[in-house]
Amino acid sequence: MKEILRIPAELDGGAWHMQLSGVPRRHIHRHDELEVNLVLRGRGKYLLADRTYELSRCTQIWLFPEQNHVLLETSPDFEMWVLVFKPAMVQRACTTDTARPLLELNPATSYCKQLTEEQTRRLHSLFQEVQHALTDPARHNAGLAYAMLSAWAAQLAADKIPGSANVHPAVERAVRLLRFEDTPLSLEDIARHAGLSPARLSRVFQEQTGQSITDFRNRQRLERYLTLTAGGDRKKMIQAALDAGFGSYPQFHRVFKKLMGCSPQQHRRRAL
Repeated sequence: MKEILRIPAELDGGAWHMQLSGVPRRHIHRHDELEVNLVLRGRGKYLLADRTYELSRCTQIWLFPEQNHVLLETSPDFEMWVLVFKPAMVQRACTTDTARPLLELNPATSYCKQLTEEQTRRLHSLFQEVQHALTDPARHNAGLAYAMLSAWAAQLAADKIPGSANVHPAVERAVRLLRFEDTPLSLEDIARHAGLSPARLSRVFQEQTGQSITDFRNRQRLERYLTLTAGGDRKKMIQAALDAGFGSYPQFHRVFKKLMGCSPQQHRRRAL
């Protein structure tokens, strides 16, 4: 699914310090901009094309314009930097042989490395400077180009590759199905679409994503609820929960409290 990032015309990209609170806010997506993520805290797992990647502090991963990707899961304390760079800026900045891989749209190899603590601290400080210059487009754009090349230099200097694994095609199909589930599907329906028996799919899904199909589905429903919900009245919360795919309000309440660590009402009050 191609996503259109809303980046102001005068900016060459953006830099965001993200705290995801254990519930990723993304669907499987891609975009025209080159992206780099640097994990600062916590643990997570990316699905990139047909492979999964384990994320922890100091993990840096590059996401290219034609690569579909999604965060499958994150720990409650997960934090990372997300920087994106418009194609025109990447073209202007990547003029050397060492930087030319950043011009690719869908490279044959993946670029995921475990940086050192010193590299991570330096990039963290640099990314902060870029973010703080947002109100000065000229300085922000110059900083983005420097940040991109600095992150790439750190990538080339690093030699430790985080754990990764090939994703079974049936697991990838199941993930896509659950991400865009319009109506509740039984395990048998999901397995049939994925091309495996229910028992085999459940086992492989657990092995490769680190969570059961039920847990993954509940996370997707909760993500949809957080997108749909607005206002604080109970009736609206119930309707949003049902629209997100939960079978009943008690089920929604149970899942919400388990994943978010508080009740829906407490979460709403904190957000006000």
